[in-house]
Amino acid sequence: MAMHIKKNDMVQVIAGDYKGTTGKVLRVLREENKVIVQGINLAKKHVKPSRKSPSGGRINIEQPIHVSNIQPVNPKTSKGSRVHYEVGKDGSKQRVAKDGTKISVIRHPKKK
Repeated sequence: MAMHIKKNDMVQVIAGDYKGTTGKVLRVLREENKVIVQGINLAKKHVKPSRKSPSGGRINIEQPIHVSNIQPVNPKTSKGSRVHYEVGKDGSKQRVAKDGTKISVIRHPKKK
């Protein structure tokens, strides 16, 4: 499945308990078609006392969310939007929102 989401993208959740919230993508799990978004899909994890957490206790960790349930945020409207790809005359590939706003540059042409 082609990924329309990249690491460090701002995304909006479009389905599930966190519908309508936005966050930054921390990690992309390509094999599972899932991403980990900061502050989204939190779960409690019980940890023993260690050097990292001397008191131990319960911590919140982000769980993966399926890529079909999120959309990249359009910088023009600050809302999630569908994207497609355009290849420029120089060979650069860019993600473009459906209203024509460029989301970000994906790949630069190879220099000869």
